[in-house]
Amino acid sequence: MQSSEHQKRGIEQDDDSDEGNEPENLQYKVVVLGNGTVGKTSVIMRFCEDYFARSYKQTIGVDFYVKRLEMPGDVQVALQVWDIGGQSIFGKMIQTYIYEANAIVFVYDITNQQSFQDLDDWLNLVKKAFEGKELPLLIMMGNKIDLVHMQAVKTDQHEAFAKFNKFHSCYYVSAKTGDQIAQCFFKIAADLAGIEVPKSTMEGIVQKQVKAEIQVGHSQNVDSEPRAEDKLQNAKKKDGGCIMF
Repeated sequence: MQSSEHQKRGIEQDDDSDEGNEPENLQYKVVVLGNGTVGKTSVIMRFCEDYFARSYKQTIGVDFYVKRLEMPGDVQVALQVWDIGGQSIFGKMIQTYIYEANAIVFVYDITNQQSFQDLDDWLNLVKKAFEGKELPLLIMMGNKIDLVHMQAVKTDQHEAFAKFNKFHSCYYVSAKTGDQIAQCFFKIAADLAGIEVPKSTMEGIVQKQVKAEIQVGHSQNVDSEPRAEDKLQNAKKKDGGCIMF
C-alpha cells in the first residue's frame, strides 16, 4: 500500500503485480555532493560494492550506481545513487544532475576544514535547483572518521551546521573501513519509504570493515563528460544486490 509519504517523495512503484502477492517495489534518486577528494566515490563504492580503492581517481561529471535493499514489511527499495564530481559545482549540467532528487547527501572530509566550509556553496546550489519546491531529504556525512586523530572540523560545528540548515540527519562515516556506511544508506532508504526500522535491525546491518591505505595520485578519467541519459541507461549494470538481514 502506498502511503502519503511515498507520494510526497515522488516514488516510482511497480503496479503490475497481483495485489498482496508481490513485494512493494520503490525507487529513489540519491545525489551525493561535496568537494573533490572528500571521498564521495569511495563512500558510494563501499555502500554499493563493498569496495575501497587504494588510489584516488577523480570523478569527471557524473556516475551512476544502483543498490537494491530489502526493507521490513516485504518492501524492496532501489537506490539510484548519483556520484557528482567535485568540480561540477561550476558546470552547466549540475542543475540537471540534482533535478528530482529524493535525497541529497553532502559529504565532507573531517580532516579538511575547507571541505566543510564549502558545504554552504553546495547547499545553496541545491536550494537554487529546488527554488519554489519542497527540498529533498538533506543528509550530511563527515567522512574519514578513521582519521579522527587528525580531525579538523569539531563535532559541535558538524552538529550546529546540520541543525541550523534543518538537515534530516548527519553522520560520521569511514569509506576506508566501512564504518556506518551501510547503516546510513539503509536509514536513508527507510526514511524515504516511510518505514520504521527496529533498532535491532539497524544494529544487525554491519558492512565488512577492512584495512586499506589510500595513495593519492593524479590519474583521472580524461574522457569528455558523458551525457547523463547515456550513463543512466547503463546504471543497472552496477547493481550491487541486496543487504540481507
